[in-house]
Amino acid sequence: MSNPLRLSSVDALRGITVAAMLLVNNAGDWDHVYAWLEHASWHGCTPADFIFPFFLLIVGVSLHLALAPKLERGADLAELSRSVVWRGLRIFLLGLVLHLIAYWLIEGRNFRLMGVLQRIGICFAIVGLIAIHVRSVKAQWLIIAAILLGYGAVLLSAGSLQPDLNLVDRIDTALLGQLAYSFDPLTGLAHEPEGLLSTLPGIATVLLGLQAGRYLRNAQANYLWQFGTLALLAGYLSSYLIPLNKQLWTPSFVLWTAGFAYLCMSAAHALIDVRGMPALGRSFGINAIAAYAGSWVATCVLAASGWAEPLYRTFFALPLAEYFSPEFTSLALAFAGKEVWERFDAACHLAYAPAG
Repeated sequence: MSNPLRLSSVDALRGITVAAMLLVNNAGDWDHVYAWLEHASWHGCTPADFIFPFFLLIVGVSLHLALAPKLERGADLAELSRSVVWRGLRIFLLGLVLHLIAYWLIEGRNFRLMGVLQRIGICFAIVGLIAIHVRSVKAQWLIIAAILLGYGAVLLSAGSLQPDLNLVDRIDTALLGQLAYSFDPLTGLAHEPEGLLSTLPGIATVLLGLQAGRYLRNAQANYLWQFGTLALLAGYLSSYLIPLNKQLWTPSFVLWTAGFAYLCMSAAHALIDVRGMPALGRSFGINAIAAYAGSWVATCVLAASGWAEPLYRTFFALPLAEYFSPEFTSLALAFAGKEVWERFDAACHLAYAPAG
């Protein structure tokens, strides 16, 4: 099998994941947010915590579906490697540009070096190179195991897993400092949810997506629900040794979220690719990063202009206050923003789609 394969289920899941990300990131009132739309404060895993690992895992799926046909046709490995690294760098640089926009437009906002797109870019490039140069499936699984076991051992051996005391925060404090997500000038302590060391298990999440892509392409979709069930069990049991924690991206968190992602992918493949059900969110998924970036810029502009709060109060808070809770009203704005970007994304997809 050497022809490129684009599965509607993968695009649909990516689109749904980005839509969920927009709902979580764009609340109308941050003092009133449903608990299931908030990230766990530290240990634990809420529904919102599944979004980013789902997206990273889908990055791995897409990498396999894009690279495998080229490798089978005997593509030049050096050229393919340059292409993968360049695309990963572009994603990383886009993340920097978005953070610069926030820094320039929003008063009091510090510049942040790492972030969601930066982690995606790094993981994309590294896993892409592994896919190109480490062709053995067994070797890829060994890399996943080595990352999870090694990272878990290092975290546990380094002492406390509590905020500021854990190894991840200590490294980010030393290397990122004021460029981290948060920095306390009085204590000199920094914290970065998408930190340097914690990007390592993020690579494992993308590598797990690479294996899922191989199952889909090789018509071995039954392995998705089988591995998903095993990963869920492994994640649950290992959480007694090292807790589920998104900000540390603990091995238990990798397995727990990957297990759910595999099960969702199995269901989506069965319903959309096999049974032909509509691929809801597919157009959103095709232009996922563009939608994320556009939403980010729009949010920054609204915040900088001072329009965000009056718009929310005029069109959502005041009209809906008599009938709905503040949490519902806050979610209504996020949902409206998501709908705007989804419609815009779909229109762009139709405008630039090839005729016929």
